[in-house]
Amino acid sequence: MGADGSRPYRNRLSAMSNLDRQAAPSVCGGRGFVVAEPVRELLSPRRVLLGESTEVRRLLPNLGRRMVGAWAFVDHYGPDDIADEPGMQVPPHPHMGLQTVSWLHQGEVLHRDSTGGLATIRPRELGLMTSGRAISHSEESPRPHARFLHGAQLWVALPDSHRNVEPHFQHHPVLPTVTAPGLSATVILGTLDGATSPGTTYTPIVGADLTLTRGADLRLPLDPDFEYAVLSMSGETHVDGVPVLPGSMLYLGCGRTGLPLRAESDAALMLLGGEPFEEELIMWWNFIARSNDEITQARSDWMTTTRFGEVHGYDGGPLAAPELPPGALKKRGRVR
Repeated sequence: MGADGSRPYRNRLSAMSNLDRQAAPSVCGGRGFVVAEPVRELLSPRRVLLGESTEVRRLLPNLGRRMVGAWAFVDHYGPDDIADEPGMQVPPHPHMGLQTVSWLHQGEVLHRDSTGGLATIRPRELGLMTSGRAISHSEESPRPHARFLHGAQLWVALPDSHRNVEPHFQHHPVLPTVTAPGLSATVILGTLDGATSPGTTYTPIVGADLTLTRGADLRLPLDPDFEYAVLSMSGETHVDGVPVLPGSMLYLGCGRTGLPLRAESDAALMLLGGEPFEEELIMWWNFIARSNDEITQARSDWMTTTRFGEVHGYDGGPLAAPELPPGALKKRGRVR
C-alpha cells in the first residue's frame, strides 16, 4: 500500500431516483438471459428529466439490457453549468427493495432521509442508502453550490433474503484505491484487485471509478464469474477495442479475466459488475418488488400512510406517485 493509502496493482495487470412522471414497469433479473461469454454490446441512453431542472441519460434499465449483476438502474448526468440555476432539486420520494448509490465527479449533493440521515456528498465520496422495506429521501444542490454538477445515480437490487432489512444510510468520504501506470481506480462497492470498499453489500458485486491519463494502455483484472459493463463519464477511451463515448455504456458479458483499456485522452469510466442476479424482479417508479401486489401496496402506502417515514428539512412537499399502468405487472426476465 502506498503512503497515500492507495494499493498498487499486483502482477495480474499486463460509481438518485426515478422521477419520470410517465413511469413504465420494467421486469428484470433471472440468469436465463445472462450472456455467459465476453461480448461488446454498446448501450445508448434515454434522456429523462430529473426533478425540475436536471436532464439525465438513463443507461439501465435499457431497451435491450435491464441489469448488470445486481446493478438495476444507472443515470448519468452533466457536466451541467448550474452557476445561475438551482441545480439538483429532488423532492422527498420513496424507495423499497434496493440500495441507492450517489457518485459525483463535480459538485455536491445534499442528502436527507427519513431515518435522519443527513450528509453533503462530494466528488469521489460514497453516499449509499439501503432502503430495505421502506425509506424516503430528498436530494438537492446546496445553497450556495459549485458551478458544475456531474455524476451518476445508481441502484443495486436487494436479494429476497435482505430486501426487508432496516433502512439505513452510509456516507464514506474516504475509499480505497488501486493504482497502475496511467490509472487510479477508486473502489465504490465490493472488491477490486484486493481492495475492498467499506460500503455494505448483499450480493457479490463490484463498482469502481477509473481515472485514466492520456496514453494509458493496460489490462484491468476481472472475475470471470461476474458480468460487467463500463460507463464512460468523460474523455475518449477504447474498452476492449470499442470506442466508448461519454454518456454511453458498453456491456461486456461474463467469462473475462481481464479488460483491455486504452485512453486517447484523460478520461474517466465506471466499472460495474457482479454475479448475475438470479431472482426475477419487477421495477416500477422507485420500487423493486417481486409481485404486482407489492408494487400496488407500496404506491398506496406512500400516498396514504407513514410507512416510508418523513424527510425533515427539505423546502417543499413530497413527490406524488405516478399512476400505475393498466393491467398487472409481470416478471419476464433480464432482456426485452
